[in-house]
Amino acid sequence: MNHSHPSYYLVIGLGKSGLSMANFLHSQGMDVVATDIDPSKKEAADRLSHLGVETQIGFHDQNTFDRAACLVPSPGIPLTLPYIRDAVEKGVPVKSELDIFYQHNRLPVIAITGTNGKTTTTSLMGEMLKGCGYHPFVCGNIGTPLVELFMTTTPFDIVVAEVSSFQIDISNRFRPDVGVLLNISEDHLDRYIDYSAYEDAKWRLFQYQTDTDTAVINFDMENSIHRSSQLAATVMAFTSGSADSPKIHARIRPDEIELTTRAGLTRIDTRPLTALPGRHNRENIAAALLAGLAVNADLNGLQTGLKRFRPLSHRIERVTEINGISFFNDSKGTNADAVNRALQSFNDPVILILGGRGKGTDFSALKEEVVSGVKAVIAIGETKRQIIDTFDSICPVKPADTMKQAVQTAFDSADTGDVVLLSPACSSFDMYDNYICRGEDFTRLVLEMKKV
Repeated sequence: MNHSHPSYYLVIGLGKSGLSMANFLHSQGMDVVATDIDPSKKEAADRLSHLGVETQIGFHDQNTFDRAACLVPSPGIPLTLPYIRDAVEKGVPVKSELDIFYQHNRLPVIAITGTNGKTTTTSLMGEMLKGCGYHPFVCGNIGTPLVELFMTTTPFDIVVAEVSSFQIDISNRFRPDVGVLLNISEDHLDRYIDYSAYEDAKWRLFQYQTDTDTAVINFDMENSIHRSSQLAATVMAFTSGSADSPKIHARIRPDEIELTTRAGLTRIDTRPLTALPGRHNRENIAAALLAGLAVNADLNGLQTGLKRFRPLSHRIERVTEINGISFFNDSKGTNADAVNRALQSFNDPVILILGGRGKGTDFSALKEEVVSGVKAVIAIGETKRQIIDTFDSICPVKPADTMKQAVQTAFDSADTGDVVLLSPACSSFDMYDNYICRGEDFTRLVLEMKKV
């Protein structure tokens, strides 16, 4: 380092978010240094170097952290990283991606979080707003970094952002006009001290809102009514259960959503929405409808966008049918609650492909759904032994060493009318680079089997 005084922003991590952040800060005239301990990020570093951004790839230098004016960690970088922790102890401040975005943003923001369903709901929200004539910038964990908004010439008029607990964790000022909390269940317990800490991180989405903002909240979550009473924002709640509160504006029934608007009660028939099956998707729809109403979007326009929405890949995605056996790819189901929601979407017997790299997953949370609807479990990945120990007393469990073996074993275990479901309740990193690669491999193997 040749910086004589701490004047640079240190961007930590050069994935999509970090690369965009380094680009943006440089475009604002900031002195930027970018670092990533992964040597494979050399190509991204070369792109930054051509702009005049200094990079350190394949290693971290504590001196670089200590002398920064500000640390900007990418969402996947924990604050417990020793280099960050030591620099913070020496007084170096940390700025989050959300706070930097908020500092420069001038558009209304709908921010969506939750353990499950946030990508689907964010994408759905964007499509519903388009149905009303808006031009939404759909961003965040869905794939487009937030600061890309400031590097485009496209005239957007509203932001819809998927935000994670990791992003919210280090935010000190981010304030969405509409914050949406879909659900909370056990996840990322490899990152948080306990479930309570993870739960608190999700609720921090609302901490800087005022009485001019709106919080859309699932009132079926534990303590949600009590927690929401402590918020400054106006609360618009939804429920699939028996929760009772004047703040409830959407009640989810098996075939419809009862929506309370300024014009009165509106019933939205969800039976034609076959692309969004299951109660969990009705909850996603209800949340998006309430968020749309919170920004004064037209209800008819929201429904127009809802009807033309097509679900995202790797989320209870139908692959094909072979000999009357249906195959579904739910590779994005990376925690127990997501798997339970997927299983609840089917009335037919399920052969469940389960496993991968654990994240503190409690597989016993699946027992009730497995007993009621699963014909056999195919166990894969690093958690194979844990899955066998959890389920072998309640249903057949068959181990598989590869996805190819898992698909064949599932097919051999199924009868006409059954469902083969890949919904792993785990991350993919023991066998694949990400959940997309896992889902694509499953799909390829199923389609190859169909040819045979």
